[in-house]
Amino acid sequence: MSSTAPPDKRRTALDALHRSLGATMTDFAGWDMPLRYGSERDEHNAVRTRAGLFDLSHMGEITVTGPQAAALLDHALVGNIGGVTVGRARYTMICRADGGILDDLIVYRRAETEYLVVANASNAQVVLDALTERAAGFDAEVRDDRDAYALIAVQGPESPGILKSLTDADLDGLKYYAGLPGTVAGVPALIARTGYTGEDGFELFVKPEHAVELWQALTEAGEGVGLVPCGLSCRDTLRLEAGMPLYGHELSTSLTPFDAGLGRVVKFEKEGDFVGREALRQAAARAETDPPRVLVGLVAEGRRVPRAGYAVVADGQVIGEVTSGAPSPTLGKPLAMAYVDATHAAPGTPGVGVDIRGSHEPYEVVALPFYKRRK
Repeated sequence: MSSTAPPDKRRTALDALHRSLGATMTDFAGWDMPLRYGSERDEHNAVRTRAGLFDLSHMGEITVTGPQAAALLDHALVGNIGGVTVGRARYTMICRADGGILDDLIVYRRAETEYLVVANASNAQVVLDALTERAAGFDAEVRDDRDAYALIAVQGPESPGILKSLTDADLDGLKYYAGLPGTVAGVPALIARTGYTGEDGFELFVKPEHAVELWQALTEAGEGVGLVPCGLSCRDTLRLEAGMPLYGHELSTSLTPFDAGLGRVVKFEKEGDFVGREALRQAAARAETDPPRVLVGLVAEGRRVPRAGYAVVADGQVIGEVTSGAPSPTLGKPLAMAYVDATHAAPGTPGVGVDIRGSHEPYEVVALPFYKRRK
């Protein structure tokens, strides 16, 4: 295994540490990222039962500031961002004028006139360009802060205890989708109660020069409760079990939020116009009269694993397409998310299968998510 990243790949501040831990590295959106450190199944199960530590520094941070920062974001995004109170966060989307999804985002309101927009790594430049273009005419600044942050996530049922041992921030008072400034192991951080695993957990935004120090402190604090470093592979199976969409799989420019079953993020009632409003109104109306394909869960009756792009079939007809599929360590069976015709979307619909290399493998249609943590 190479001790250095290929010259054409971006590296996070934790790159050398990952390699010292024996990580298998992979290209992800132009970044050299840890895929796994050992067994991805063990990493997955650690997050479900104990805790896992992730480097997410490839995500795209964009700061929006100024007197009209809220107005700009309400114009540029589909959500009601001006209605987010200081210290809270919101899941939302940025769409094209035709309603197609450019990316799904989390927006943190850090102060009255300051927001942190977090984009997916693969779409960070697209989002930055769109926000910059849409800022014309607003008294607001859009700043590329991708190099200003490292992002470390600690996820799993033991994560609150691990973090409490390193900070005096009020974690008990920190709600889901909220963030507060604090220090963790002496490192200044934005402490956010967010994640992409289906478990309780935190995402810590820090300066890159503090990333190694923080990672090591978290590792030491978690030693006694089974915390392990985790790569992108188990992050994908964790989010799949939790029914969370991944851009490029469940979301794309060819789908509107209504096509993706996420029309709830579009807030027509907010003041002023926003990019894509008319196209999204039409999409909402279409969804009422002519339901689009529905995102459902599929659970295998056998052992063969479905992959993105495989056809979903019933009665010899193609009724949909798999968007994500993998073996589930938690359920012990192959799982998939798929868009299927509304007539076959009800849980328990008989006769549904996946075409896996010419063989129609039986699958049970279930409601998402596959897994919900106990509160």
